[in-house]
Amino acid sequence: MAETVSALASVDAAERWVMTATFLAVGVCYIATGLALRPAHAAGRLILAAGAGVGMLVAAFPQSADGGSLLHAIWASAGFCALTVWPAAAWRRGPGVPWALRPAVCAIAAAMLVLLLAWFAAEVVTGAGHAGLAERVLGLAQAAWPLTVVLSCRHLARAAPARPPAPPEPAAA
Repeated sequence: MAETVSALASVDAAERWVMTATFLAVGVCYIATGLALRPAHAAGRLILAAGAGVGMLVAAFPQSADGGSLLHAIWASAGFCALTVWPAAAWRRGPGVPWALRPAVCAIAAAMLVLLLAWFAAEVVTGAGHAGLAERVLGLAQAAWPLTVVLSCRHLARAAPARPPAPPEPAAA
């Protein structure tokens, strides 16, 4: 509950390769989602993919053995921020927009992620002892939202009425 996932990938961690591979795999998944999520606004997709790329730099610049690393902190902060705000830039208007990409829903999702990020930041700054828990809850929420958006897009695609068949060609005389 107290240790962040960065501690599991720190320079002196026993099995740091596991978390390093996880950071990279999750980043690749977010980038793929950002590229494939066509119903979302391009700005949101770009922020999601950029946040993933920046988050992957966390693996390239692991936390040092003493827990401090400026580059690690910069990349981790930038990644968390991008993955928090992307819903605010992904929304669309219109009758055919999946429910998870509607403005009000995206605003609520972004607000919830901001609150979770604020909790995590407060835990890190105050040393209250629950930074690991706060980070895991934030990470779970950040992972759940792209999945929710994808599922809402798939639901809309399945619910769309089939095209009526084309009218028959007139017979040649």
